[in-house]
Amino acid sequence: MLKRFIAYYKPHLKLFSLDMLASFFVSLIGLLYPIITRNMLNDYIPNRKFDLVIYFGVGLLILYIIRMFLKYFVQYYGHMVGVYMQSDMRRDMFRQLQKLPFSFFDNHETGKIMSRMTNDLMEISELAHHGPENLFMSGMMIVGSFIYLSTINLDLTLIIFACVPFLLVIALILRKKMRVAFLESRKSIAVINASLESSVSGIRVTKAFNNAAKEEEKFAIGDKEFVKARSKAYKAMGQFYASTGFITDVFNVIVLISGGIFLYNGTINFGDYSAFIVSVSLFVTPLTTLIQFTEQYQNGVTGFLRFLEVMDQTPEKAKKDPIELNKAEGNIVFDQVEFGYDNKRRILKGVSFKINKGETLALVGPSGGGKTTVCHLLPNFYHATKGAIYLDGIDIEKISYESLRENIGIVQQDVFLFNGSIYENILYGRLDATYDEVVTAAKMANIYDYVMTLPDGFDTQIGERGVKLSGGQKQRLSIARVFLKNPSILILDEATSALDNTTEILIQNALDRLCEGRTTIVVAHRLSTIKNADRILVINNGIVIESGSHDELLNLQGVYAKLYNLQFATKEDRLNFDLAENY
Repeated sequence: MLKRFIAYYKPHLKLFSLDMLASFFVSLIGLLYPIITRNMLNDYIPNRKFDLVIYFGVGLLILYIIRMFLKYFVQYYGHMVGVYMQSDMRRDMFRQLQKLPFSFFDNHETGKIMSRMTNDLMEISELAHHGPENLFMSGMMIVGSFIYLSTINLDLTLIIFACVPFLLVIALILRKKMRVAFLESRKSIAVINASLESSVSGIRVTKAFNNAAKEEEKFAIGDKEFVKARSKAYKAMGQFYASTGFITDVFNVIVLISGGIFLYNGTINFGDYSAFIVSVSLFVTPLTTLIQFTEQYQNGVTGFLRFLEVMDQTPEKAKKDPIELNKAEGNIVFDQVEFGYDNKRRILKGVSFKINKGETLALVGPSGGGKTTVCHLLPNFYHATKGAIYLDGIDIEKISYESLRENIGIVQQDVFLFNGSIYENILYGRLDATYDEVVTAAKMANIYDYVMTLPDGFDTQIGERGVKLSGGQKQRLSIARVFLKNPSILILDEATSALDNTTEILIQNALDRLCEGRTTIVVAHRLSTIKNADRILVINNGIVIESGSHDELLNLQGVYAKLYNLQFATKEDRLNFDLAENY
């Protein structure tokens, strides 16, 4: 872990070295005050050398002015080293997140991921700056104070330093307890963030159902766990500070008693005794700094451990010597494909079918039957546990992710739009597209006329997740994105479900034009929208139970025919329909 942490210093080694050099001179100047004090008490004042008193006083003032600028450098640029390292870690973590498979995001809430990228990295940033600085400055001050105090009185110095082992033993005993407590605290903060992110994102649903009290109750549970975890952390910290603080207080008592005895016996004179009392702070202060640094160290270490948990996740498995597709033909084969999200319950159970170039295949069936899973497997978002999927005769496991997904366009029921302008969201389909191409895509998706009614046109900001647009507008915007991409293969997962009847007809016509010459997989619950599909598969419980064209399946008088006729049935017929019996 330490080696990986130190690696983040390398790009900023020059600035970090200057920070350490400045810290060195800050500490060095700090050692001069007690030295000058001792000389004044023992020599300059008793011997009436007032010119030296003035010279050294002015010299000390000049050094303090220099130290002021050095402290500014340490505080500003030293912190910037931490900020730069935090930025590097955030960049690496973001890149890692882009490489992780879908399964990672299935098991990790967005709020918890954000907590690792913000709160945890902030603690690491503080440790990155203050850690080496505190260790270096405090270590140098402790060594320097030992040498200087020894020149005053070695016996008294050894007595003071004899207390250090007791302090170290207490610190080691309590440090482990603090580390565990702060790790629990960090996890509880992530839970709070996850709950908050979910509640804020769903605030409109909360208001619509008048469930603010329920959200407060859910948030209170996480908040209670946070208070409990934080209480443990501060209890451990309180024990640590109280115990170590007692030892440092004992130093002053030892100096007072031992020094008094030495002074009484004539082992030390009054000037040296006074200088020793003043100078003992040179030892106690850095020691206290190191003790206080323990909390920051625990925060930083636990934050870095949580950062490493993400960085050590296995990325989407890189393919060995992958095949790069240019423009796919669009011939698709599913050969005895099986899949389960948790490797326990199988979602697909030996699914096989073939789609020729330019054909449209429709998938129907109950929710959870495996339709969307088929759509997820084709772009290799998940990997089939058994069987194989072929594109133009090539196993998709041998095709690079980039070129495979470049040939597939997806329009889902749950539309995700980025916080930005209409133009930027359409352009996401193909980042190198021209303005005219974006306009053409908008026209094909029947969103252009609406965009032209807006004061800012394509530059209109749509808000977080497209909150300023209606459901139909968001859906048409996502369809425009796929028009712009112009892929060989289309996956339409309930693509027209959010549209009103008039708009649905317009978009369906546009989709029909887009599907010409392209292989298309359509997932639909409204069976009236897929009558023209070349072939329809009825999937239930991970098995293809019926297959054929619309007319063939109606003539079969099976499940599809019952579902299709149910759309035109009376309310009483729909209520009497036994789903379990028909599936």
